Amino acid sequence: MPHENLLKASRVYLSGPMDFVASRQAEKESGWRNRVGDFLRKLGVTVMDPWFKPEVRGLHEYGREGVDTTNIRDKWTFEQGRAGAEIRDKISEKFRQTMHIDLRMVDTSDFTIAYCPTNVYSVGTVHEIVMCRLQRKPVLFVSPPISFPSLRLLKQHIKDDSRGTRLLEQFLIEAAIRENPSGVPSLWYMPLVGGEHFFDGFGFKNYIDEFRWERNPTDDLEDAYVPKNPLLPYLEKLDTKLPHKWDKGRKKFVPNDDWLIWDLEPTTSGGATLKGFTR
Repeated sequence: MPHENLLKASRVYLSGPMDFVASRQAEKESGWRNRVGDFLRKLGVTVMDPWFKPEVRGLHEYGREGVDTTNIRDKWTFEQGRAGAEIRDKISEKFRQTMHIDLRMVDTSDFTIAYCPTNVYSVGTVHEIVMCRLQRKPVLFVSPPISFPSLRLLKQHIKDDSRGTRLLEQFLIEAAIRENPSGVPSLWYMPLVGGEHFFDGFGFKNYIDEFRWERNPTDDLEDAYVPKNPLLPYLEKLDTKLPHKWDKGRKKFVPNDDWLIWDLEPTTSGGATLKGFTR
C-alpha cells in the first residue's frame, strides 16, 4: 500500500564533478544540482549541496567552495626539497577542509545522488560514492549519454582537408575524447552501486513548467536523447513506496534493505527522538 512523503525529513548529498567541468560559474549558478535540489526540497528533503555548504557551528566559512577555489592548484609543484614540500602542504591543507566537510555531508546523509558523465574527470565523486556504499546507503547514479554533435559537424566541414582531418584525428587520440552515446557507466561502478540504481538522465522536461526553470543545455541533450530511466520520476515514486532490488538467487525482486530512512519524531525543543521511546 502506498505511503505519503516517505522522504520527508531525509537528507541527500549531491555528488558530481565540480573541478574539471566546462564552467564552474555555470555549474554553480544553473547546474543540475539546482534543479534536483528544488525538486527534493518540495518533498521535504534536506539537500546537502557542496556548492552551498551548511554553516559549521564554531568554524565560520569552514571548507566553503567558490568559483575560484581551484585556482590554488596553479601553485602546485613537483619540486623536491623544503620549498616544494611547503607549497604542496599548503595546498593540501587548504583543500583538506573541503574534503572533510563534503565527506561529513555524505556521512550524515541518508542517500547520495551522483552525476557521473563519462567525459569529465572527477576524483571526489568516486570517493563520495565509495564512502556512501561502504555505509550500505543507496547511491542513485546518473550516467547520461555523451555525444559531440559539433565534432561530427567539424569532421564534415573539413572532410576535403586531408591534413586537417589527420590533425583532428590525432588530437582526439591525444585528448582521449570518446563518445558514449548510450551512457553506459564504468563496469567498476556496476557492482559497487547495484543494478537498480542507474539512470540515463534526469527527466527535467515534465517538471520544467512547474518549477519555472530556465532552459539550459541539459534540456537540449534530453530532447535529443529522451532518457529511458530518468531520475526525477523515480524520486517521485520513491516518496510513496520504497524500491525493490533484483535477487539473483530467488530470481525475483525483493525489498531493498539499503533504504533505511529513520522515522524520527520531532520534539518541541527542536531535536528528534525515536518514536515510542520511553524512559
